[in-house]
Amino acid sequence: MTYSETLAYLYAQLPMYQRVGAAGFKKGLGNTLALAEAMGHPERRFRSVHVAGTNGKGSSSHLVAAVLQAAGYRVGLYTSPHLREFTERIRLNGAELAPDYLVSWVAQWRPLFEEVQPSFFEMCVALAYSYFAESEVDVAVVEVGLGGRLDSTNIITPMVSLITNISYDHQAMLGNTLPEIAGEKAGIIKPSVSVVVSQTQVEVRTVFEQKAAAESAPLTFADAHYRAELAAGEAAATGIQLLQVSRDGQPYLENVELGLLGDYQRLNLPGVLATLDELRRQGFALPEAAVRRGLREVTQLTGLHGRWSILGQQPLVIADTGHNEAGIRLVVQQLRKLHYKKLHLVIGTVNDKDPGPVLALLPSEGIYYFCQADIPRALPGEELAAKAQALGLRGRNYGSVAAAVAAARAAAGPNDVVFIGGSTFVVAEVDFNEQ
Repeated sequence: MTYSETLAYLYAQLPMYQRVGAAGFKKGLGNTLALAEAMGHPERRFRSVHVAGTNGKGSSSHLVAAVLQAAGYRVGLYTSPHLREFTERIRLNGAELAPDYLVSWVAQWRPLFEEVQPSFFEMCVALAYSYFAESEVDVAVVEVGLGGRLDSTNIITPMVSLITNISYDHQAMLGNTLPEIAGEKAGIIKPSVSVVVSQTQVEVRTVFEQKAAAESAPLTFADAHYRAELAAGEAAATGIQLLQVSRDGQPYLENVELGLLGDYQRLNLPGVLATLDELRRQGFALPEAAVRRGLREVTQLTGLHGRWSILGQQPLVIADTGHNEAGIRLVVQQLRKLHYKKLHLVIGTVNDKDPGPVLALLPSEGIYYFCQADIPRALPGEELAAKAQALGLRGRNYGSVAAAVAAARAAAGPNDVVFIGGSTFVVAEVDFNEQ
């Protein structure tokens, strides 16, 4: 098969959660373990860092990988979902998976797929682990797909586990309370493996303490040691924000440059730094120069897009993949800090979550351009527009993401702001090369 035929086969044969929703989510590690056993257990042939959480796990994964790369290590990175191209999910020192590798790998293991009938995500994990083992990476940073305990990635025994913010998302599969959701995320905690929690959250702290104690896993709440504060200055034009970082009350990284915008990144940074500390304890050489370069050049080193990405100036055009209540709340806080004449928002969501709580957080003074991403799981734009109108938001449905973005850009003056988001799949249809 060609590359495009291979992708078509995967999407057709194996349900893809990101596209179809719950039908593509299989609870349990049985299929992943069956694939791994047939492939000679590639997950045992490389060292790893495992990253879970509701918000911040993607950014944190890229930041850890970037610092490791800057220090000269051969680094695998597995994240999901992809924005524009499937190969973004699996990287080696920032370079995407070669399409030829995917084609040959699927051809080799297709009879196994027919036998095991894995989900799309189970196949992706097996692919990533095979690639990292064959590439002889020094370390792989692996982001959990959904939850943790029963997530397909959870067959590895990492050097350190990192858990970021816990908030409401995917309740149908993970539970309706924060402790229930945290319990699923805590499922990545392994016996005697150090675990770092980025943020101390009163509602879920004991969940992590109890699980870590049960597994004899050393536990660190990173924000008890690290504090990151934004330095003064406008970062939107440069794509770099300055932070002052302290450790145990003492200056640690002064005027450190972070190549990811969004105030919320200061909440991710303590977890990243504490994870690097643990890697140092296990023998990794991570000097300050590598830390500074990795944090500053994270997008260039790892290819990360969609985290407060600046797509244009005059008007200022911003895209962000924040899509649940906690993520949108942080996005809105960030928007409030910008100076603009009018605010234009291109918004789309998925059909398996109630958009009401997210819509209720959005600025009432904004002009809205509702849209529907080109996936089966997208909520129809007219339905989203109706729900938004009932909450007092003014705007209308433009159908496609491209039409909504074009209309917002056309309507915006040079002193306005255009924001694009609400769903990862809306941001996925934006051209990041078009400034």
